[in-house]
Amino acid sequence: MLSMSKTLSLTRIERKMRLANNFLDWKQAALEHDALSGFENWKNKEDSKSYDNVNIRTRIDALKEFRRKEDDTGLLFALNEGIHGNQGGMGKSILYKLAKFGTKKLIEEYVDEIVDALEHISNIPESDEITREDKLDFFERASHCFGRSALMLSGAGSLGHFHRGVIKTLFEHKVLPTVISGSSAGAFSAAVLGTNSDEELAEVLFEEKGLDPHQKEIDSRPKKLIRQQNNTASLKKMVEAAIPDITFQEAYEKTGRMISITIAPYEEHQTSRLMNAVTSPNVYVRAAVMASCAVPGVFDPVMLTAKNVYGESQPYLPDRLWVDGAVTDDLPAKRLARLYGVNHYIVSQTNPLSLALMKGEQYMPVPDGAKKVMRLSTHEMLKSGEKFSRRYLRKMPDVGKTMSMFYSVMAQDYKGDVNIAPNFTFVDPQKLLGQLNSDEIKALVLEGERCTWPELEQIKVCSKIGQKLEQILDNHSEHNIKRLYKKRR
Repeated sequence: MLSMSKTLSLTRIERKMRLANNFLDWKQAALEHDALSGFENWKNKEDSKSYDNVNIRTRIDALKEFRRKEDDTGLLFALNEGIHGNQGGMGKSILYKLAKFGTKKLIEEYVDEIVDALEHISNIPESDEITREDKLDFFERASHCFGRSALMLSGAGSLGHFHRGVIKTLFEHKVLPTVISGSSAGAFSAAVLGTNSDEELAEVLFEEKGLDPHQKEIDSRPKKLIRQQNNTASLKKMVEAAIPDITFQEAYEKTGRMISITIAPYEEHQTSRLMNAVTSPNVYVRAAVMASCAVPGVFDPVMLTAKNVYGESQPYLPDRLWVDGAVTDDLPAKRLARLYGVNHYIVSQTNPLSLALMKGEQYMPVPDGAKKVMRLSTHEMLKSGEKFSRRYLRKMPDVGKTMSMFYSVMAQDYKGDVNIAPNFTFVDPQKLLGQLNSDEIKALVLEGERCTWPELEQIKVCSKIGQKLEQILDNHSEHNIKRLYKKRR
């Protein structure tokens, strides 16, 4: 057991971490905490019941031996045995939650060794033993096996400024995935990412460039008991100011980022759509964002627009209207997996309902397995409730539609592999659809940064190999995902 003085010291350090205003201060405090708590020693010890350290050590030693002997054929064969993110159980979340900064040094060593080996194979000259085709075949299979990381941005109304802090941190540390999805407020952030180059994005993230053209006017207003709410006109002006008038295809060609925006049908008997450069290349990003942000009953439903074969704007599915994407598919994990080979999800979660469910589950005094069973049972009950509503509320269509939306929202899975959520538990309802002043926005952005710092090392470890494979394949454009986006002329 820890002594009282050590406990007090750890509490003091945790407060320092919580109030840190930049990553370096937070990291210093986190390392201080690990040294005092004993987890720095834990990181240096290879053995643990949480993962197969023997398997990982054996793999590292084998790869190093092939490199030492300059046996490229043997190295490629060893790599061919399999590259995946959970080698020996190294992807288990518990391994990244014990220490405040980092995980087992053995895991970090393994990832670095794999990355170095991949780079080496990529750079060796062609030969009869290892041809260009051999290398490309290996890298494609390895990439397919390892999978991609994706960033999913939830709906959250004005709390979506939290996403900006998450994005800022991932961008700064060069771990921002190229696959990004967003719904509702998350759609706005995803669109900013997908339509701005790295240089433009740096200006938005680090130079505190205002995204709302009326921000100065909002800041000048006296504080009132009732917060002024956003409306369709104000939302449209903000979207037009922050997002260029381009299609999903044009956005990808500009940034290389694969953004997807979820929209929900306004009419019954329709299904939600995932708009992106693969499924809807000619649809305007602005229109998709407006639709995804159209909270039913608050903003007007939206008809999409797209560019026709002559480069002219025209209605897209003119007999359909669309609303808030968070209603039906806040985090479209399955669709991203199918379209882009994603198997690792980073979730920036600010949906108040989801936060309440996550917090409640966190404190339930039952094993994780039992929580999973309860979650699945709840989902099945909600599906049954939705069927009941559709059958018996046909004569009250407005009530039936509302109940269907409620069941749809409740039945969704709001978690990923890495979950970044604000620490506050109460959300002022007035803030959700209200216009925030600059100080409130800065506070939410900083909260997003602070909540991302503890997850950075896990993200780096889990995505480093995938990023290297993606980088290598990017040098062979005919063999990567860019072929899905090949412009049809």
